Amino acid sequence: MYQKIIVVGNLGRDPEMRYMPDGTAVTNFSMATSQRWTDKATGEPREETTWFRVAVWRKQAETVNEYLSKGSKVLVEGRIKPDPNTGSPRVFTRQDGTVGASFEITADTVRFLSSRDEGSFAEGGEAGGGAAAQEEDEIPF
Repeated sequence: MYQKIIVVGNLGRDPEMRYMPDGTAVTNFSMATSQRWTDKATGEPREETTWFRVAVWRKQAETVNEYLSKGSKVLVEGRIKPDPNTGSPRVFTRQDGTVGASFEITADTVRFLSSRDEGSFAEGGEAGGGAAAQEEDEIPF
């Protein structure tokens, strides 16, 4: 069996790095992807945003933590990690009472798509693992 997901988006907040007891670095960040279209019935612009939580390990975790920040555009390749209790995305209730879901990705590759001026490494830069997101909208991490 094989699973792979590729996501392009923007970081919703700055990455957070920590070290496991054995010294292995892990960096987590949230990212969002958005799809925009015009509703054919009403002619109104519509938007759908999907949030992802991304975990990056080892050397690439250190590189991601050093060069990426909130708003950075990235491409992430990896595998989806389901909620261990449900086998589905993680479901949560926002502060305003609406229901949301987040998908967890363990990154194999992160490619930096923002330029240096946009707060990340370099155009087309790569950290060997990745993720993307937009401004965060009350996602409980």
